[in-house]
Amino acid sequence: MQKATQQQTKEHNTDLVLSTIFRHEVISRAEIARITSLTRTTVSDIVSDLIAEGLVNEVGIGPSIGGKSPILLGLAEDSRYLIGLDLSYEEFRGAIVNLRGEIREKVSLPINNHCTGSESLGVVYSVLDKLVSTPRRPLVGIGIGTPGLINTREGIVVTAVNLDWKNLPLARLLQDRYRLPVAILNDSQASAMAEYSFGAAVPAETNLVVVNVRRGIGAGIIIHGQLFQGDGGGAGEIGHVVVAQEKGLLCHCGNTGCLETVASAQAVIQRVQAANDQAGGRPGEITLEWLVEAFKSGNPLVQQVVLEAGRYLGQAIAALVGTLNIHKIVLTGVMTQFGKAWLAVVQGTMAQATLSMLAEDTRVEISRLGENGILLGASALLLKDYSLLYRL
Repeated sequence: MQKATQQQTKEHNTDLVLSTIFRHEVISRAEIARITSLTRTTVSDIVSDLIAEGLVNEVGIGPSIGGKSPILLGLAEDSRYLIGLDLSYEEFRGAIVNLRGEIREKVSLPINNHCTGSESLGVVYSVLDKLVSTPRRPLVGIGIGTPGLINTREGIVVTAVNLDWKNLPLARLLQDRYRLPVAILNDSQASAMAEYSFGAAVPAETNLVVVNVRRGIGAGIIIHGQLFQGDGGGAGEIGHVVVAQEKGLLCHCGNTGCLETVASAQAVIQRVQAANDQAGGRPGEITLEWLVEAFKSGNPLVQQVVLEAGRYLGQAIAALVGTLNIHKIVLTGVMTQFGKAWLAVVQGTMAQATLSMLAEDTRVEISRLGENGILLGASALLLKDYSLLYRL
C-alpha cells in the first residue's frame, strides 16, 4: 500500500473540513477540530485557504465557554453555482442551484413523448444553453437526473426508452459542448441524493431509501451516506419487478405484470381511462390533475384504482424492507399528490407484508422537497467531489 503524499493528505483534510462546514449552519474552528480529529493548527490553515477561495465566511461571534469567544464560520452559499437537470417529466427542467440547494434560475422546455433520441438531446442542449447564458458565476458543473439505466461511472445512458436513447455518451457530449464537469445518474437515485443532501436533517452516515413514483417507478438507495448503485448500476430498479402476474399487463420493458404497470401514475391513468370509456363516463382524455381532484372528491372508481396501486407499491416496499432493513423510506413523485389516504395504504400494506419486528422500526413518509427533488439531487451529486469547488 502506497503512503499518501503530502498533497493528497492536504486534499483529504480540506474535504473533511469543508464537508463539516456544509453540515452545519454555523460552526467554530474549534468545533471543526473536535469533529474531524484534526489539529487546530491544521483546521485554521485550511479555513484560511477556504476563506481566501471565497467558499467560507466568518459570520459572527459564538458564546464563550470559558476564555475567548469563538469566531463562527458559515458556507458562502452563493460563491459557487451548480446546474441540475431533470429529464423525467413531459418537459425537461433545468436550474442553477447554489451550495445550499436554493434555486437561483430555472428553465423548462416541453418534450414530445414520441420524439427521437436526437430531438431529445436537442432539448437538453436548449435548456443548458439558456442556463449557461445567465450571469450566475462561477458554474462548477452539470448534474443530470434521467430516467433509464445509467452507467454513472462512464456517463453513459445505457437505455432510456421514453427518450429513445441507447448507449448515449451523454456526459462526454455535454463536457465537449460546455467545458464543465458532468455527472449523470438515474432520476430515482437523484431523488435520493436530494433527500440526503437537502431534505430533513440526517446524520452524515445515514441509511435511506427514496422511492420515486411517477410515470415510472424506481428506488434510490443511500447506505452509510453513499449512493448505492449495485455492481451494474441498476440497484433500485423495482419498477420492473413482476408483482402482478394475474394482471398480465405488458410493460415497455417486455415483461408482463411489472410494478410500473399497476402502481405508477401512467398505470392509474390508463386503468381509469379504460374503465371510464367502457362505462361511457367522462368524455375526453383523463389527466392526472383530474384524477387527483376526483380522488379527493370521493370518486369511487378513482379511489379504487389509486388505492389498489398503493397496495402494490406497499408490497414492493415490503420487499425492500426485508432485504435492506433500512428504517427511513421516503416517497417522491406525482403519485404523492394523492396524499394521506394513498400513503396510509402503502404503509399498511408494507406493515402486513413484512416481518413485524422490521415494520415497527420503519418509517414511510412523503418527501417535503416537492417537484424540485430531482433537480436538486442531480446538482448534489457534484458536491460529492468537493475539489470541484476549490479547484476552479
